[in-house]
Formats: sequence, C-alpha cells, structure tokens
Amino acid sequence: MSEVSRPRVVALGGGHGLHASLSALRLITDQLTAIVTVADDGGSSGRIRRELKVLPPGDLRMALAALAGSSASDSEWADLLQHRLGGNGVLAGHPIGNLMLTALLERQKDPIVALAKLAELVGAVGRVLPMSPVPLDLIAEADRFDPSDPTRTRLIRGQSSIAATPGRVLSVRLLPPGAPACAGAADAVREADLVVLGPGSWFTSVIPHLLLRELGKTLAGTSARVVVVLNLVPQAGETDDYEPHELLRLLQTHAEPFGGLPIDAVIADSDAVLDLEELRRYVSDIGARLVVSKLAADDSVERHDPVRLADAFRGVLSGKPGGGTDTWR
Repeated sequence: MSEVSRPRVVALGGGHGLHASLSALRLITDQLTAIVTVADDGGSSGRIRRELKVLPPGDLRMALAALAGSSASDSEWADLLQHRLGGNGVLAGHPIGNLMLTALLERQKDPIVALAKLAELVGAVGRVLPMSPVPLDLIAEADRFDPSDPTRTRLIRGQSSIAATPGRVLSVRLLPPGAPACAGAADAVREADLVVLGPGSWFTSVIPHLLLRELGKTLAGTSARVVVVLNLVPQAGETDDYEPHELLRLLQTHAEPFGGLPIDAVIADSDAVLDLEELRRYVSDIGARLVVSKLAADDSVERHDPVRLADAFRGVLSGKPGGGTDTWR
C-alpha cells in the first residue's frame, strides 16, 4: 500500500452522492480517481443525450466541480460549470458545464481526453472517468404497486423513472448487455489503496458499477480496502423501505455474478441508523468493520460534512477510529 498520507483512492458513484465523497476525499489525497455513472436520462443530461447521442454530462460535471482546484481562477471556473441558464427558451435549465463538456465530447472521440481537458480548466485534484464510454440505460424490477397484490412486479426503464417510482425497487440491470467499461477505470481500481462506494442513489448511482463485467470482476478481486458509505436519509422509491443492512445485502447480491464485493468497512452516520445492532451484526457477519460517527452537516441532515467524512476515511485507512468515531468488528 502507498503512504497513508497520499493514498491512491477510487470513488465510484454519481450525482450529489459522489460529489459528497469526492469533497471529503480530496482533503486526504490528490491521488484521486472518480468513476462516474453514465445512465442519467433526466433533466439537462437527458435532453442532451437524446438530442446529440453523447454521454450524459451532468454527473461528470458535478464530479469535476467537486475536484476543482483551490485557486480563485479554479473556483470561478467551477462555479461557471455549475451555473444554470435561466429564461424559458430551449437552453433554459442547462448548466454551462453540461454544454461545455458536450462540445468537448463532440470534438473528441475519446471521452477521457474530453474530461481531461475540462479537468485542466478547473485545476482538478485528481481525474474523472465515465464508468463506460457509451451511454447506458437502467432497467429495474419493482414491486408494491398494487395494494391487492404487493408482490406483483413491474419493469421500469430509465434512471429518472426508477428514481420517481412509487413502488419498491428490487433489482437493476444495465443496457446494452455486455457494455464495455471505460479504459482506465478497472486499472484505477487495481492500483488503488482505497475504493469507495456510496453515498448516493443506491440502484441508479451505486449498484450500476457492479454490473459491468470488467469493472465488477476487478472490484471483486481488488486488494484495496473497500469502503461503503451509507446514506444519511432514505431516498423515496429507491431505498425508503430498506434498512441499512438490507442495502448492503443488495450490493452483495448484484455483485455475485462476478465474485461478490469484498467490503472492508462500512461508514454510517450515528443519527441515521435506527437499528444499529442489526447493522452491526450484518457488518460483522461479512467480516467488515463498522465505523459510526456524526457525518451530517450542521445545517442539513441530508448533506455530508466533508471534514467529518474525511475524518472517517482517515480512520479506515489507519485502522483506527477517526475523531469521535466508534468502531466495531
């Protein structure tokens, strides 16, 4: 393993959840790779991918903003990436960063090159990779639609539809079948000291990384410490009927075709887990360590505080609890 002071870290996810983990991890290391889901089909990203047939740029943009450098110029560019156009015209609601990245994706055949150019513009600490070089779609199986037959299931297609479902999501799969992983994503996992999954939308941002063959097999065989960060609050439709230990079991279930997911540690907020003993038992049963601490920001129970989350990550890397962290095996 490399020096703990500059560990090689890979964070997988998408949207606000990945932004939260990257905001914390950048306080620990500059050897950081973000691997981002590319199945978003809603909002600005959905409009762009339907019209221009490129990777949905939104989650990639958010990851780049989270990794932006600390100089005044870097901050200005990062703010510009996040700025949404106003008005009522065809461009209304599009973040500037989505349009910039889309232009680069049209000009560059390799999305890694396009992302590297935008990363250079914002002085990114680390790099951002898409999980696949092609846009992906999600299909979920869900139940609890019919009160008279709650076990009857439906198939739901599309990230935005899955996120808005009134049912309970049971499983998810990717289209197209056999889609490739991005060049460099599996290599980054192989070389990592720490691999982080979560927080984020469980079925649409976290689990999809386990479903690509090359990436799933690499995660199953990694020698890095694998850490799962649990969410602060349930997500309506996706996780509001699941206990934290059940969400961990869903990760394992989706990873089984490629050999499972070797979880070393689970990080949870001390105020977010109602049944701590059940979570403690499950984490112990899979041979992992449970790290429980106050992680939420003081001004919002739905947002991770970067400094507190970074402290929990340091505790995992060092094998010791971070400040104020309770640890069980």
